[in-house]
Amino acid sequence: MAQAHSHDHGHHDQESLKQFGFWLFMITDVILFATLFATFVVLRSNTAGGPIGAELIEMNGIIISTFILLTSSFTSGLALLSMNKGDKKGLILWLAVSALLGLSFIYLEVNEFIHLVHEGATIGTSAYWSAFFTLVGTHGLHVSLGIVWMVAIIIQLAKRGITPVTKRKVNIISLYWHFLDAVWIFVFSIVYLMEVM
Repeated sequence: MAQAHSHDHGHHDQESLKQFGFWLFMITDVILFATLFATFVVLRSNTAGGPIGAELIEMNGIIISTFILLTSSFTSGLALLSMNKGDKKGLILWLAVSALLGLSFIYLEVNEFIHLVHEGATIGTSAYWSAFFTLVGTHGLHVSLGIVWMVAIIIQLAKRGITPVTKRKVNIISLYWHFLDAVWIFVFSIVYLMEVM
């Protein structure tokens, strides 16, 4: 009995440690994005006589991307609700919808980058475009990582169902996904809206 209790306690400690590790990761991510935003703001007028964002950015596509990503945050919330009800099918469905919306967002972002490069704005065009591609691209990489992570969790849920471990993983991916949405709101406001206005 004592051995079983110590095993449970050890498992609980391990789960707490994993959650703590995730929060450390989030703190470093906040620092990373804060640095990239600061760099963009400092370099936004350094265009080396080349094109500026307002000339090349197509806001319609950015507004659609924003709507898609914000919707995916809502569907990841629905996944959590399904999990809390013990509805495995609903949980997997809403995680899959969130991942597909994330994939649509990445598709539109890649198209935007191709359009900008075609128009002569590359990462080497000027300090402005270097800061732009680094900030927006880093966010895109994080979304891509989130999609892979979500798919891995869907596979685990299909095999193991809703367990304390898969619950923790779903809670963590949901927090991560909401964090990326919050970062995108800043990207949308600072990189896109401020440029166009």
